[in-house]
Amino acid sequence: MRWFLTLCLNGLALLIADALVSGFEIQGIFSALLAALVLGLVNTFIRPVLIILTFPVTVLTLGFFIFMINAFAFIIASWIVPGFTVYSFWGAFWGAIITSLVSWLLNSISSREV
Repeated sequence: MRWFLTLCLNGLALLIADALVSGFEIQGIFSALLAALVLGLVNTFIRPVLIILTFPVTVLTLGFFIFMINAFAFIIASWIVPGFTVYSFWGAFWGAIITSLVSWLLNSISSREV
């Protein structure tokens, strides 16, 4: 059941990022939840392959190239999910950063033991 809460919080993080970043758009809650699910799958299966393939560039840029990989994962998810549109690379870049930060914050708040 924890995975469902995490999925909902990641969908909420996407909706918050959509309100803050103008480079992408999510049309509704269902699209946000589906985008969160697809982003999770992309980050699980495709992102590690991209990290291995681009390892030399990542080392040369002292790890900053990982931000580009995150933006590309965001773009891949937008190709798959209807109602999730990325308008520019920079929209994906900042959307991925804001979504990651908000998702981390929401998940850390929800995992606290009271």
